[in-house]
Amino acid sequence: MIAFVSGGARSGKSTHGEALARRWQTERGGKRYYLATARSGGDAEMQSRVERHRCSRGEGWITLEEPFDLLAALDRVAPGSTLLLDCLTLWASQLLYASPLDEAQGIAMVKRALAEARQRDVALVIVSNDVNEGMPPDDDEVWRYLAFLQRVHCLVAHEADEVEQVVAGLPRSWKSQGHLRS
Repeated sequence: MIAFVSGGARSGKSTHGEALARRWQTERGGKRYYLATARSGGDAEMQSRVERHRCSRGEGWITLEEPFDLLAALDRVAPGSTLLLDCLTLWASQLLYASPLDEAQGIAMVKRALAEARQRDVALVIVSNDVNEGMPPDDDEVWRYLAFLQRVHCLVAHEADEVEQVVAGLPRSWKSQGHLRS
């Protein structure tokens, strides 16, 4: 089972993703993991956000920190567990600008991670930001980032069993288990 949860900044998407992961883990059993693509040792604002997220999640989470190697993180998740990946937006920026991998390798990694999660019966909830909704940027590098992130979003949304968008704290389902993937 794979879910993709997107939304704007501070829309409530992480809270919704956490609730979905809790529900799946309660229904399925197994362990519950939180894969943070942010490093907790960043600047003061990032450290504050990380601590706020940890407190709001509450008990029962096994936290993994991995900025871009999704497969290495997935290797540390027990089969039959539930994994919340928060967030693809930060993962994409770190993959492009702080890793030795290129865009094609990033796409291949996401494909392998999705397949691996299904093979190992890991329920996967993936959270990401809607960042392509505003005025188009006039910077080539921003365009490159947005194009890469949107390719990743399209891939994940296509493969996901559920796709939800959170607006002002309210989730909207765009794809659910009842719909067939083409």
